[in-house]
Amino acid sequence: MKKQQLPLEFATTIFKITFAGCYHDSSTSSDMKMCSEIHRSRLESIIIHDPKLVFTLSSYLIVLALHLNFNSFRWPVLGISLSTPYFLINGIFLSHAFFEREEVLSRTMLGILLLVIMLGSVGWLVMLVYNLDISMSTLALLVTTTLCSLLNRRRMKRDNAI
Repeated sequence: MKKQQLPLEFATTIFKITFAGCYHDSSTSSDMKMCSEIHRSRLESIIIHDPKLVFTLSSYLIVLALHLNFNSFRWPVLGISLSTPYFLINGIFLSHAFFEREEVLSRTMLGILLLVIMLGSVGWLVMLVYNLDISMSTLALLVTTTLCSLLNRRRMKRDNAI
């Protein structure tokens, strides 16, 4: 059985895969591109195939932290640093649900674009029903996170049934 990584090691690994692409020496640009594609694919696979719902719970915790930041701190750096993994996780959930046949990078970008559209739509619905303030923005983020996770789970069950 594989030993679970510590949260700091896990975050460091995700950072290296996402931003560094390939963190060993490659001689040609095609090697770098292939290595980067492999790491993105591995990151996507880790996020999508999560039986313990760690990434869904991480999204909920990020939404809670964003809510606290909106209410008390109002630090832009904290908001941006929390929003980046939120968009990455939920964008990958949506990309798995809707864009399975695309390349990894295209699929992820389309998933993030769909996430922005979904956030706008849910925010618009919340604004119609009530007023879009800080609490309702948090509600819109929670609803969107739940929808993304449910769509990913539905796709995983369909893939496993085949």
